[in-house]
Amino acid sequence: MSAILYYNDSFLREWTTTIVERREQNNQYFVRLEETAFYPHGGGQPCDTGTINEIDVLDVVKEDEYIWHQVSQLPNDNEAQCQLNWERRLDHMQHHTGQHLLSATALQLFNAPTLSFHLGQDMVTIDIDRKSMNDTELATLEQAVNQRIYDNLAVSSYFVNAEQLAQLPVVKMPKVTEDIRIVEIEDVEYNTCGGTHVSHTGQIGLIKLFKAEKQKGSIRIYFKCGARALADYNDSLHILNTLATKFNTGRKDILERFGKWEEDQQQLKAELEQLRKANDIYESNQLLSQMQNQQITHIFEHKTLSDLQRIAATLIAEQEVTVLFATLSEYKVFLAQNGHPHLKCGAFFKEHLATFHGKGGGSDLSAQATFTSEADLIAFYEFAQQQLHVVR
Repeated sequence: MSAILYYNDSFLREWTTTIVERREQNNQYFVRLEETAFYPHGGGQPCDTGTINEIDVLDVVKEDEYIWHQVSQLPNDNEAQCQLNWERRLDHMQHHTGQHLLSATALQLFNAPTLSFHLGQDMVTIDIDRKSMNDTELATLEQAVNQRIYDNLAVSSYFVNAEQLAQLPVVKMPKVTEDIRIVEIEDVEYNTCGGTHVSHTGQIGLIKLFKAEKQKGSIRIYFKCGARALADYNDSLHILNTLATKFNTGRKDILERFGKWEEDQQQLKAELEQLRKANDIYESNQLLSQMQNQQITHIFEHKTLSDLQRIAATLIAEQEVTVLFATLSEYKVFLAQNGHPHLKCGAFFKEHLATFHGKGGGSDLSAQATFTSEADLIAFYEFAQQQLHVVR
């Protein structure tokens, strides 16, 4: 069994020890150390990374009583110079202690025990046993937990036996009966935990709660601590400053300016819609002048499928007509009719599209198709023109 150094000093970053075992499994390499400060996966906390003799530590797992370190290659020397990825370790400590503090505060304020904890690469969450949580309650929880950070309460860890454990008001009784590790936050809680933690709550920096949402009968709270919360704030500040520059205003006035911008956009959208309708009427009249045998066919260069459908709807609304449109910009064909006794648009497409490498379908009154090339589109369009004359 390896000596676990982070139990006594979670701030240890570098140490020298001995490699006691090596193994290769499924083209992966593992070493076991006489002493280790690398934390393995467990308790909702991801593993540490770092280097052993400048070789990358990719993963750390615990198997039975042994801690194995997956490395990118096996070291040659038995002596091991070990170094933690400190930024990752500190992030994990801030969030793990932050989770303890947040869970304890949620329990005391709302009588809501924590059901699970997840420390992800981006967001961190706890699920608490509660049916709902409104914005006011979330803000109250955030203020209370941050006050405990400002108080800079001591965080300590130690081992107890079953008899000593019975005298402590632990949050949850463990399954083990020996070598029971307690993490104590001064005047807040006693918790059984094998993870890494800061030594005082002030080292968490801050806890920012982002939202609370319902999750299978419980409430999931999303939060970030310390350096990660600061990075998130800086990202948000960059976005705000960019918007402030674009709107030529201060950050506090962005929402007002954005509201005015939305009003302007709605007005422009209404004006554009009026112009579009007028243009559709103009184009419809032009196409009607070219109608032959109650059929209108046309290939557009730059129209969208929505444009084709809209113009066709304008034409069909005015009189009995069959419309066949194509657009070269999207390689699409649209067919519509409003009373042809023998033409079933969807069935026609289904019968013939595969021959021209097209895909699509529709109803008796309209159908649409997409092609992979302009040549296939034009070939189908010309075929459909001929067939419509025959059907008519």
